[in-house]
Amino acid sequence: MNTFGSKLRVSLFGESHGERIGVVLDGVRPGLPLSEADFEADLARRRAGAPGTTPRHEADLPEIVSGVFEGHTTGAPLTICFRNTNTRSVDYASFRAHPRPGHADYTASIKYQGFNDPRGGGHFSGRLTLGLVAAGVVAKKMASYRYEAHIVELGGETDPKRWEERLKAVMAEGDSLGAVIEGRVEGVPAGVGEPFWDSVESLLSHALFAIPGVRGVEFGDGFAASRMKGSEHNDPFPEGGGAPLTNHAGGVNGGITNGNPIVFRVGFKPTSSIAKGGVPGRHDACFALRTPVVVEAVAALVLANL
Repeated sequence: MNTFGSKLRVSLFGESHGERIGVVLDGVRPGLPLSEADFEADLARRRAGAPGTTPRHEADLPEIVSGVFEGHTTGAPLTICFRNTNTRSVDYASFRAHPRPGHADYTASIKYQGFNDPRGGGHFSGRLTLGLVAAGVVAKKMASYRYEAHIVELGGETDPKRWEERLKAVMAEGDSLGAVIEGRVEGVPAGVGEPFWDSVESLLSHALFAIPGVRGVEFGDGFAASRMKGSEHNDPFPEGGGAPLTNHAGGVNGGITNGNPIVFRVGFKPTSSIAKGGVPGRHDACFALRTPVVVEAVAALVLANL
């Protein structure tokens, strides 16, 4: 299905080259101030234009269809739409017969018996993250913590001074790169989350894997914890109580926040559509360059739901 959440339900709709794409939020708290202008800052962070991103440029102007009256949310389902205006569907004409490696062309065709829209990846396109970012703007108003995500590794390189050089080289080859994004949420009090199925890590991982191209999620020390001793990984508590003195656990114990920042990392694969592989079209050499704001949005949606 295309819906996530219980207290705050998020539904994505539309296709990459369809008339519109968008998101419906059910469970939005009434009385939140909201207008189209509130979305601009985060939408701009997702927009293409930087070196290594797609030459497809869309205005990405949000249209609030329902759920807002006189500048405030009503509590009814909130619907936000975006028009697709800069499409070039001819680039995708052959993909029914020849599915692209690394894409959902084949699996979507099987699941939907060939009735799926293959243009630009259809409903499986990274274009749908536009709706996630819009939903995240609203969620940040509901769960008003401090959200920050940034690239910590690009194509295996951790030195930001070498990223531009790395991108230029791979673009010249007609190839692509992946990246690792680190997310951080500060100001979350201790006690948020549930044990087991609805743990903070469980819900964040569930939602983060909905972002196209995600291949891994880890919290705190992550996989490095398996190579540490308990004395190295444990987070001791201060005398008199309070949040742990260190944060190897990434701000969560037993699925519940402990008062430290929630820290997690998301691994994105390299862009699958590459000229080197004979795939025509306008594609990002590293689509992960545009995903930090998407990661923030998903984190906000999860915490608003909790």
